[in-house]
Amino acid sequence: MIKNDNWIEKMAKGGMISPFESSQVRDGVISYGVSSYGYDLRISNEFKIFTNINNTVVDPKEFDTKSFVDLVSNVCIIPPNSFALGMSVEYFKIPRNVITICLGKSTYARCGIVVNVTPFEPEWEGFVTLEISNTTPLPAKIYANEGIAQVLFFEGEEPKTSYKDKKGKYQAQVGITLPRL
Repeated sequence: MIKNDNWIEKMAKGGMISPFESSQVRDGVISYGVSSYGYDLRISNEFKIFTNINNTVVDPKEFDTKSFVDLVSNVCIIPPNSFALGMSVEYFKIPRNVITICLGKSTYARCGIVVNVTPFEPEWEGFVTLEISNTTPLPAKIYANEGIAQVLFFEGEEPKTSYKDKKGKYQAQVGITLPRL
């Protein structure tokens, strides 16, 4: 965990998160902004909803974009036992000595909605692509521009090789980014 009493100020001034909400917003919305030990990010109003209408095979090496229906809306309805992709409202710039873990918010988890995100590696930057799974036999509603996941920050020694050094394939991603090789 970042062991600096001024970690919130460090994130704001360092441009780690933009736009940055320095306190937790919770009135009438699923909370977002600074939390006790991290930051609750928001999901934008752009979604890719998984569909089987074209009967394609899900293949991470040759992903067929016809597997999704694009939606721009303040609400996304995810079909039963299916998923959608979305992206964060916030753009992240992770310092070289920090790694994150991102977890779904409990409000959605209690409804059978699971958020899956990989760690943000040292010196990764971009909008976060989020996978939201509806594990229930009923349609599930996601609210755009509200909290969807919590990011926890861990500070350590600088790694020999950062995501930027590796020229990572998802570096500086903009929009919902599908699998790449």
